[in-house]
Amino acid sequence: MFKSVLHKLECFVEKDDWRGWDPYDGLNSKFLNFFTFRRKWLRMAVIQSMKRSPVNLRPLFGICKSRNPKAMGLLAWAYLMRYRQTENLEYLMKARNILDWLIANSAGYSGYAWGYNFDWQSLVFYLPRGIPTVVNTSFIANAFLDAYEILKEKSYLDVARSSCDFILKDLNRTYLQSDISHLQSAICFSYSPLDKTCAHNANLLAAELLARVYTIIKEEELKRCCNKAVEFTLMSQCSDGSWHYGLDASQRFVDSFHTGFVLVSLFNIMKYLEYADDSRFKLMLLKGYTYYRKTFFEDNGLPHYFHSKIYPIDLHCTAQGIITFLKFRHYDTEAITYAQKLAQWAIENMWDDKKGYFYFQKTKHFINKTPYLRWPNVWMYYALSLLSAES
Repeated sequence: MFKSVLHKLECFVEKDDWRGWDPYDGLNSKFLNFFTFRRKWLRMAVIQSMKRSPVNLRPLFGICKSRNPKAMGLLAWAYLMRYRQTENLEYLMKARNILDWLIANSAGYSGYAWGYNFDWQSLVFYLPRGIPTVVNTSFIANAFLDAYEILKEKSYLDVARSSCDFILKDLNRTYLQSDISHLQSAICFSYSPLDKTCAHNANLLAAELLARVYTIIKEEELKRCCNKAVEFTLMSQCSDGSWHYGLDASQRFVDSFHTGFVLVSLFNIMKYLEYADDSRFKLMLLKGYTYYRKTFFEDNGLPHYFHSKIYPIDLHCTAQGIITFLKFRHYDTEAITYAQKLAQWAIENMWDDKKGYFYFQKTKHFINKTPYLRWPNVWMYYALSLLSAES
């Protein structure tokens, strides 16, 4: 059943040449962007209203479907995985086309880096369209590294190494005194060059990319900065095993998919830097995983968004849950079964079989059926591609 859904979902993400709407693209309306010019709360109101509306208002406000760099990177990642699974050269060709597009659409800075295809306002900072983020850049650079591993073409490795320069030279850093003497201080990389926020998932995605590139080229500076970033997040773990999203007062919440990001990055860093025998690292990682599994998912596969409440039911949580459980399958004998339950619940409750896409969110009162490309559907395509390899 998963493979049938995967095929239809593949048709959906490709039907408009990888273009689609995004939950946060409200300011792509020229009228709304002009109306909210330099007004933080109006920007947020527009973005959230467009995101939460049960009716898709984008055509009314002139918001067109467009390519999202992060979605493109995830699709390249998924296509390369599908190529490994099937040896179908069509997947390899699609991945190459996307990687070429990403090279041509880098935001610049000290190395290859990518932002969003829309202006974005959060409670903490404003990010204009195209300004690169470490989250986008890390996911995309990992797709280039997958391409390098498969094809052994150095140009792909060069792109990923260049993205490390964006992390090391363009991102701001927050420092904490570390108890580990050889580290001296722990660091947290900012989300973008324009802010100084501390978000643990963003910090560890940066560290994970540095670690993976280090395994190939053995630059000690990459490993050193990775270790400092990891230590910052480990020091910030709560006693129950959780992590708040960030350090700012408005970011002191615990949610599902960002916790999943943190766990997967820590797992990968442990593998890349061969820290499996580091008892402190492993203990904190597994404590976090135990918290994640017990807190965010019910036995039937229903995902919870926050640690303290279910709604909104969001397919991004499901997709990241599948990815996270599959990553920890060697530590948890029931992990694959959990991943399958998550996928099954999503198909039974949030899948439109006729139109071939997953719905965005379910609230207490209605299901938001807007066909967003990146948020639920590209993530579910990637997650189900992983799961199909285990089926």
